[in-house]
Amino acid sequence: MTLLILPLPGNEEAAQALAERNAAEVGALTVRRFPDGETYVRLETEVRDRDVALVSSLHRPDDKLLPLAFVAETARDLGSRSIGLVAPYLAYLRQDRRFQEGEGVTSRYFARLISGSVDWLVTIDPHLHRLPSLGAVYAIPTRVLHAAPHVSAWIREQVPQALLVGPDAESAQWVEAVAHGANLPFVVLEKVRRGDRDVAVSVPEVDRWRERTPVLVDDIISTGRTMIETVGHLQRAGLRPPVCIGVHAVFADRAYEDLLAAGAAAVITCNTIPHPSNRIDLTPLLAEGVAAFTPDTTGAVAT
Repeated sequence: MTLLILPLPGNEEAAQALAERNAAEVGALTVRRFPDGETYVRLETEVRDRDVALVSSLHRPDDKLLPLAFVAETARDLGSRSIGLVAPYLAYLRQDRRFQEGEGVTSRYFARLISGSVDWLVTIDPHLHRLPSLGAVYAIPTRVLHAAPHVSAWIREQVPQALLVGPDAESAQWVEAVAHGANLPFVVLEKVRRGDRDVAVSVPEVDRWRERTPVLVDDIISTGRTMIETVGHLQRAGLRPPVCIGVHAVFADRAYEDLLAAGAAAVITCNTIPHPSNRIDLTPLLAEGVAAFTPDTTGAVAT
């Protein structure tokens, strides 16, 4: 039977795009609040004996976890054959260890909750920090997808004479991957520490790059502070205003507006989190991930 895709509130457009690429059906559901703040859930499409994929990008996850868990449990209670989760952005990977006595390791707890609600998970570029893979904390099959090839293609098509820029050594691997995919040069800013509070930042071979447009790339733009500082460094080096690209448009507070005000020529993101800056469509990538868990191949992959 055709895969049934159920969008959690705010994910209807992504669900429809996925359904069109995967020859799937988009189902209907109602999620709302009772006057006392509790969550009401109703599935309006028959799910018995069907494979179901829930779609929910998990930015601001505290408001989304209970509705997601309740929809999954309702589908299971009503006889679904399998239940998966398509979470283009996956939260709760920051606190992956106990840094101070008494702290909760919330990445592990969140993974346990999700693993107990669904049978498989598809996501894009999770911010793993010190974790070797999602399998270190998730007990279900997962497929991790990577946006770099799509980001590379967008840069190649939209930014003539681009120069990929990494703000620090930690960004080098990510920036190099995007630059390689676009067949473009890249540099990583060099920091020279003269003292505890005296750090200079320079652009290697700066004169060589003055005719190119710098492109800053990161997986998540949250506060935007690193990108804002990097924009300033490039301006002081005499380079053109940069294009700033992020995979996940978290944008805490006024990060988006502050980044533009700092001198970015443009701020571009992928559509893992709905935002006006979305320009890079990762629906084809997500569709490939979902296809790995369609009825004839379910359980084939754990990445």
